[in-house]
Amino acid sequence: MLTIPWAIKFLWAPGIDALHGSGVPLRRSIFGAQLAMAASLLPLLFVELPGGYGWLVGTLLVHAVCAATQDVAIDALAVSTLPIEERGTATGWMQAGMLLGRSLFGGAALQVEVWIGAEAVIAALIAMLVASSVLVALAGGEPEHRGEPGPGALRRSLGILLKVARRRDTWLGVVFAAVGGAGMEAAGTVAGPLLIDRGLSEAAVGRFFALAAVAAMAIGALVGGRISDGHRRRVVAAGQLVAMTAVLLLLAAAARKGVSPTLLIVSLTGCYAMFGAFTAASYALYMDLTEPELGGTQFSTFMAAVNFAAVWSGWAVGRLVASFDYPTALSLLAGVSLAALAVLPVMRGASPDRAGRTSAPATGSGAVGEAGSSS
Repeated sequence: MLTIPWAIKFLWAPGIDALHGSGVPLRRSIFGAQLAMAASLLPLLFVELPGGYGWLVGTLLVHAVCAATQDVAIDALAVSTLPIEERGTATGWMQAGMLLGRSLFGGAALQVEVWIGAEAVIAALIAMLVASSVLVALAGGEPEHRGEPGPGALRRSLGILLKVARRRDTWLGVVFAAVGGAGMEAAGTVAGPLLIDRGLSEAAVGRFFALAAVAAMAIGALVGGRISDGHRRRVVAAGQLVAMTAVLLLLAAAARKGVSPTLLIVSLTGCYAMFGAFTAASYALYMDLTEPELGGTQFSTFMAAVNFAAVWSGWAVGRLVASFDYPTALSLLAGVSLAALAVLPVMRGASPDRAGRTSAPATGSGAVGEAGSSS
């Protein structure tokens, strides 16, 4: 249930773009969404389980909607303010920050909860959200955007949704996102069961995901994002997709019965490093495909496709593992990912060339163009 708002956030993303178009700063939308996120967690300080399970579900669902809305505004802000030649590096740092936050308020929080209690952990999370909201309020640098205020917002929202649907690059990006990450998402889905089935203890598996996997993915995101800023983005995305497929095939070989668990851990660590690199480069590519005025909506559409890739590939790899084994399942899904290479040559989004300058198509359709670079 809690993943649904993230999958369908593109439906209300036009509202964020419409508010921005009528003069409401994106930082104000982020600030409001984060305060709502903090407020939505307050009931958790008083909910007692199992009797309060309904309150728990409702509270977390409201929080998920607020968080998904915040994400829309952040993505729109990134598209409208980041120079094209810095987007890969920025997405790398955004991924590293996300992974650090997930580690701190995921596994680490569960450990700390034993000492200070669940209520104290929730209070710390609320305080962190409020503190970061203050940082958002104090930050500057967002380009001024003035437009038609008032009751035209709903009409503009529908117009934005239609514009996004008419962009060819929207659908090319959706196909790439829904197919290119299939092998990565499949491996992430079965990584835990694979390690346990090959003889590792649950404690060892927990340590791997809390430390090695997070560190490898964060480093991969920083390096991969940086590389994508110095070369043509589509070429880098293609290269990283091929490299990711290669390490997935190595993982498939290491996943055979009787292979050393150490080799399996090493292969899986390499996979997570490539997952980070591909994620940073592909997210920067999606920014290049996004027009600033459609930032929240168009980018959210790409993220919905990423979520869809996780859903269908997770279902498929589970069926394949049950019917065959891990090596066959991982190899097949890695091969499916390669099919996404077919759409890269026909994309028209802007990207930096080897010298870091912006190259954009002559037509304005489907491109960030000079507006994204100058802002």
